[in-house]
Amino acid sequence: MSGSVKLDKLSKGPEPKWFVLKILNVVVMATFVGSIIYVSWYYRDVASQDADNKSPFTNMFLPIMIFWSLCLAYFFGFFGISFVDTESLTESPAEYGLDDIHRQIEKRQMAKTREPRHDTVICSDSAAEKEKAAKREAAVAPATSDFDALSNEEILDMLNSGEIKDYQLEKKLGDCERAVVVRRMLYNQLFRETTPSASPEHNPLDLVPYAGYDYGKVFGANCEIVVGYVPIPLGVVGPLVLNDEPIYIPMATTEGCLVASTNRGCKALTASGGVDAVVLKDAITRAPCVRLPSAMRAAALKLWVSQPDHYAELEAAFNSTTNFGRLAGIDATVAGRNVYLRFACMSGDAMGMNMVSKGCLKAIEVLEREFPDLVLIAISGNMCTDKKPAAINWILGRGKSIVVEAVVPESIVKSVLKSSVGDMIETNRQKNLIGSAMAGSVGGFNAHAANIVTAVYLATGQDPAQNVESSNCLTLMELAEDGKSLHVSVTMPSVEVGTVGGGTHLPAQAACLELMSVRGAAKGEGAQPGDNARKLAQIVGGAVLAGELSLIAALAANHLVQSHMQHNRKPAAAAV
Repeated sequence: MSGSVKLDKLSKGPEPKWFVLKILNVVVMATFVGSIIYVSWYYRDVASQDADNKSPFTNMFLPIMIFWSLCLAYFFGFFGISFVDTESLTESPAEYGLDDIHRQIEKRQMAKTREPRHDTVICSDSAAEKEKAAKREAAVAPATSDFDALSNEEILDMLNSGEIKDYQLEKKLGDCERAVVVRRMLYNQLFRETTPSASPEHNPLDLVPYAGYDYGKVFGANCEIVVGYVPIPLGVVGPLVLNDEPIYIPMATTEGCLVASTNRGCKALTASGGVDAVVLKDAITRAPCVRLPSAMRAAALKLWVSQPDHYAELEAAFNSTTNFGRLAGIDATVAGRNVYLRFACMSGDAMGMNMVSKGCLKAIEVLEREFPDLVLIAISGNMCTDKKPAAINWILGRGKSIVVEAVVPESIVKSVLKSSVGDMIETNRQKNLIGSAMAGSVGGFNAHAANIVTAVYLATGQDPAQNVESSNCLTLMELAEDGKSLHVSVTMPSVEVGTVGGGTHLPAQAACLELMSVRGAAKGEGAQPGDNARKLAQIVGGAVLAGELSLIAALAANHLVQSHMQHNRKPAAAAV
């Protein structure tokens, strides 16, 4: 707006009075030159006079100097355009460079009215972006096209022409499975161009199933640009008696022998009387990174947060964002002028990442009022630490910190595990303790905890990427108090699970949770928020203990390769 106003002023200014300026220049120049000639003409007479004599020149010296100064000021003022109104010179812009001003203003105006791109990011959810998208969609397809009356091939033509985008199919068609079918047709075309083995008769996507899946639960929650689903074999191990309750545990995996081995461990543990499990700590973490102008200000922030009354203020702000989440603590770590605030939050039956992130933002608003020079660099500063190996999770914990133990009699070790107590203890010491220490492992003092954690996570709708920290595990095997039996335990400080949210609502995953009686939020008499999630964490630990017990026994007896050859290799087909 201001640019257009300036442009109007510049283009409608009065025409300069060039004739008057020229006459004024001639008069001033002539007078100036005449005064110089006058001084030069009388200079000789002035020099020959006595100092006591007065001459016309000496009497006029001060006025002449003043006159020359005025002339010079006029000349510099004119050529420096200090007395000239730029708005009155627009009729000859080429002489004063104002044509560049015109061009710059026009460019700004064109940039403001430029048509926005139509390929906005799929996950952009701002209100303004939604409004723009709605206007574009209304203008693209005639009367939004009656898609029910169009064939899949006609919709495919619209995709190829750019009239609609493939990520819009679910909303446009109102039928999630049909959207998947049309999208598969589109990508079948694309794969023929990029995949050498693809052809009209065969496309790799043909082997990916799609029919019969409830995509309505997936859309807007779990996956985008869906073209089908990938089936994973599901096995069940158990029963494992955990805290006096028999439980069957689902495991989704493609690794042969894993389910069979874990099931053998469950058999040995249940025959021994079961396992005891307890949650030591329950708090998901998020560590925003904030920056202050100096290290001194960063230290002042750390000190401020540690004060009980200030912590209470942050706690109130954090807790106001959630019904079930409760702030459990804040650890502030200073690095130069940066501060990493590790918020720990009890998150009920949810795994809690969204919950704790929302609470952190509210708490940071409080800090911004107290420290106006604070700048939020990132809501996650990697001291959380999420989906990455980190010693902080191993030491301080994240999510559910659990320990599970059992005592296996020597007779069970021999009859079920086909090994001996002494051999298992030595194998565990050499492999899980010394070997892992020599490798510089962080949280990896176990045989294969990640195998079991991932299989249970895939079966129950957990975030499989959180296997990284959830598989932190210390496996210990020692002689029991009787001096004969095997005492075995797993300590897992950062098991991140939930029974609501994420993929837990999908039909198959929800069924697996129900199989263990931990589906959804904890309900019933005496139930506390988070009871189901804590129980699931203990189940994960129990399954890990079974898997560790069985694998160490196989290693101690040198049965590992033989077992894998038997369970993980199909015999060659007989020649016809």
